Amino acid sequence: MLLNLSLLILTGVVAPSLAKIYEDVADLPGLEYDFVIVGGGAAGNVVANRLTENPKFSVLVLEAGVSNEGVMDSIVPFLVGNLFTGPNAYEWNYTTTPQIGLNNRSTPYPRAHILGGCTAHNGMVYTRGSAEDYDRYAAVTGDPGWSWDSLLPYFFKNEKWTQPTDHHDTRGQFNPSVHSTNGINSVSLSGYHWPIFEHHVLQTTRELPEEFPFNLDFNSGQMLGIGWLQSTIGGGKRSTSATSYLAPKFAQRRNLHVLLHAQVSRLVHAQKTKQGAVTFGGVEFLQGISYCESLFTAKATKEIILSAGSVGTPTILMHSGIGDRTALTALGIPSVLDLPSVGQNATDQPFIGARWSVNSTQTADSISQNATRFNEAYKEWNRTHTGPFVEIPVTHLAWLRLDADSPIFENVTDPAAGPNTPHIEISIGTGGVAATGNFISLGMVVLNPTSRERNNCGNVSFIKRIAGGSVTLQSNNPFDPPLIDLGLLKTDFDIFTIREAIKRAYRLVQAPVWRDYIIAPTTDLSNLSTEALDQFIRNGASAGAHLVSTAAMSARDASYGVVNPDLLVKGASGLSIIDASILPFITSAHTQAAAYVVGERGADLVKERWR
Repeated sequence: MLLNLSLLILTGVVAPSLAKIYEDVADLPGLEYDFVIVGGGAAGNVVANRLTENPKFSVLVLEAGVSNEGVMDSIVPFLVGNLFTGPNAYEWNYTTTPQIGLNNRSTPYPRAHILGGCTAHNGMVYTRGSAEDYDRYAAVTGDPGWSWDSLLPYFFKNEKWTQPTDHHDTRGQFNPSVHSTNGINSVSLSGYHWPIFEHHVLQTTRELPEEFPFNLDFNSGQMLGIGWLQSTIGGGKRSTSATSYLAPKFAQRRNLHVLLHAQVSRLVHAQKTKQGAVTFGGVEFLQGISYCESLFTAKATKEIILSAGSVGTPTILMHSGIGDRTALTALGIPSVLDLPSVGQNATDQPFIGARWSVNSTQTADSISQNATRFNEAYKEWNRTHTGPFVEIPVTHLAWLRLDADSPIFENVTDPAAGPNTPHIEISIGTGGVAATGNFISLGMVVLNPTSRERNNCGNVSFIKRIAGGSVTLQSNNPFDPPLIDLGLLKTDFDIFTIREAIKRAYRLVQAPVWRDYIIAPTTDLSNLSTEALDQFIRNGASAGAHLVSTAAMSARDASYGVVNPDLLVKGASGLSIIDASILPFITSAHTQAAAYVVGERGADLVKERWR
């Protein structure tokens, strides 16, 4: 994107005072708290907020990343693409191991390194998933508290439905009955519109209603069809766990302290309780700037809560001696608690994009390719927080199932959570990444990757890893990056589904309404042989950055898993995990909303233990 740097100086957009958010460990009043939360991301900041509602609880959040204050690429929705351009200070700059399913390519893997975590660093898409996703969590864990009906109040507790910045009439674009205006984190419909493009999308649902029906609100738990995009945006700005749950009125609480630039290395001072459980006396972390970095230890008198995400949480566990005993011993890490599931079952959603050139100039390209229009739009955002910069240029999402008689189901059990859960997501947007021209872009996602095999245990289905991904250690140095293997496109189902997703995208734009609008695809995939299409996919696909399951929850008496349904680590005392790593299956959606709800319910579970 074009960017006039002078505008960054003249914007005048300055976040409120950081209040009790510290840059230097020396400024903390001490290093002993009731609760130490590792990670200031989606779930971590929720838990910090909710626990400190009780003035008797003291909480320290250790965040490895930088402040979100004044980071315009994070604040301004339209600039989100800049966050993923090359190595930068706002992410960990990870790279995956060579992926067999991607023709042995290693790909960048964005993970946020900023207060707010991935909520300050993602595409801001708000999708809860299907009701069946959560009912499966309840079935697998034996805890009805993880069901859709039980969690819906937590979705409402998180969500603050907000009018879009252009104040357009939103009737017919969402269902108010499945949303809440009383939560903390802003969610809204698009505040800027591309009328010609949007007309074509909606007309497709009328011309091809059986394959692409209109869905008033896919966040109702019933997802199938095409619906309007909902985003974590409020007042034309990104809403994150930092700007919402750590807003000044919360961050100034005397019992809540947040320390930035604090990278946790391991849990220390392990001991055994009389009951045989492992407990830890502190959290070791590196803090400081450049050559002044030093190691410190924070003590939690009640509970250590890991909220470092699906990469960070298992990495910290393993460096602390919690994980597969054989693997840790081979690296010279003393085994404290043998939990072979730590770091295993890593699951992410394969993604691939396609573009078509169009004969309309009403696309996001007309802004991103034109310095004058770009700067005008930026000035408008700065002046009134309106205009094209208040959104990402995606207007709708499509959620689709494979045909029931698809040949893949002859040998593979349907991995979706139920018959009303989609297999495919197609994001529908205006604009493309190109130097010149006008385009539309469709992004295709495999929602239920089968790097796992379904087995039956009584009346409950659970997942056993056969070809999935993992997060493992490359050394016993806690500051070395971990090995991230996503297991992308390693199974017949996954490659079949992404192939079918591309075919669905091509059928979508073949609706009669597109006939005089689309010029041509930038790469014509419609006539490729299956072998040629598969090679195109393996050479071009990447991950959706929705990693889950690396510290998965399971039933209390299960022999696998990392945490019990109450989110306490199996075999440990005073140690819990509250982030997306605990999800035993990936949601059939983007995972931001699920991570927030894990935080909300997780906070209540902690409160119940210590009331």
